[in-house]
Amino acid sequence: MNSYELLYILNNDLADEAKDAAVEKFNAVVAANGGTVDNVEKWGTRRLAYPINFKNEGYYVLVNFTAPATLPLELERVLRINQDTVIRFMIVKR
Repeated sequence: MNSYELLYILNNDLADEAKDAAVEKFNAVVAANGGTVDNVEKWGTRRLAYPINFKNEGYYVLVNFTAPATLPLELERVLRINQDTVIRFMIVKR
């Protein structure tokens, strides 16, 4: 089992319920594929360094999780499918 860190930016135009649902959905993907979520930090709305898809602000979420080596690819696939919700993401092995 490896330790990973996932940082993603959600579209700030989403309702608060939709943001919470997205966070729970991505945490469920980790749990369903044999991983455990260690910590979730919702950083909230922050200004982007440069506009992305004509958006100047995003909702940042940091997730620390432990998982097998195959999970980051599956998680990346799920994040790419949700392009209307997720603006950017990054998975790093700690």
